[in-house]
Amino acid sequence: MNERIGLALGGGGARGLCHIEFIKALDQMGLKPSVISGTSIGAIIGGFYASGISGEEMEGLLEKVGVIEISKMVDFSIFGHTGLVKGKGVEDFLDKYLPIRTFDKLPIPLKVVATDYWKRKEVIIDSGELIPAIRASISVPAVFVPAVLNGTVMIDGGVVNPVPYDIIRNECDILIAIDVSGTVVPHKKNAKPSMFESIMNSYQILEDAVLESKMKLIKPDIYIRPELKNVQILEFFKDREIRKSVRSDVIKFEKDLGKLIGREVKVEEIPMIKKRFLWF
Repeated sequence: MNERIGLALGGGGARGLCHIEFIKALDQMGLKPSVISGTSIGAIIGGFYASGISGEEMEGLLEKVGVIEISKMVDFSIFGHTGLVKGKGVEDFLDKYLPIRTFDKLPIPLKVVATDYWKRKEVIIDSGELIPAIRASISVPAVFVPAVLNGTVMIDGGVVNPVPYDIIRNECDILIAIDVSGTVVPHKKNAKPSMFESIMNSYQILEDAVLESKMKLIKPDIYIRPELKNVQILEFFKDREIRKSVRSDVIKFEKDLGKLIGREVKVEEIPMIKKRFLWF
């Protein structure tokens, strides 16, 4: 297979932990992307993957650090006026576990998307220090304190590009986009959302509109959007539940990709896929 694979990992907070399952699928098939792009949590997962960390190794890291250390990433800013979460906890986590610190040292090229707050435009970061770029990309408005990168105030890349597949379209032959925006359904008839749910889901509605408009202009070769029902962006404690829920999406992904590269994934091969989920 000589086709260059491009992998775009979308934003969605804790929902983005399921990106690991699709990366494990690529590993299982013996495939590596030629280029990766990521927004928000997609930038975090993309940073690890571009650094040479396999899906299985990422899964092992989650199991190793556990819920307590992951929860430290959510360092609430009690007296802050620009965001609920400082973001220093995420930086500390990346500083401890991310093996490569600059874009030029990455085995796989990576593009991270953030938003210039004052100019209201997309910023694509693919050079310089890796951790500050990721920190800028995850700065969800009202949740994270905005980041300042090279003198520019940055917020979440999802504001302008929630699934940044378009920025790598010309650098690959097969373009894969993983959308982890999820779905929301009422818990009971005519239920009203909490204030936080209302803000976050309104933000998601805007992101969906951005993606829908982009889809009319340019489409990926494979687009996967798992259901991820009612998972909120800071619910990292649902790690296993989130990853288990995408099992059928992973199987479909492998079959679709197999068709594109001329490698059929047969029914009798599915037990190999199931093996990845035995820890449930």
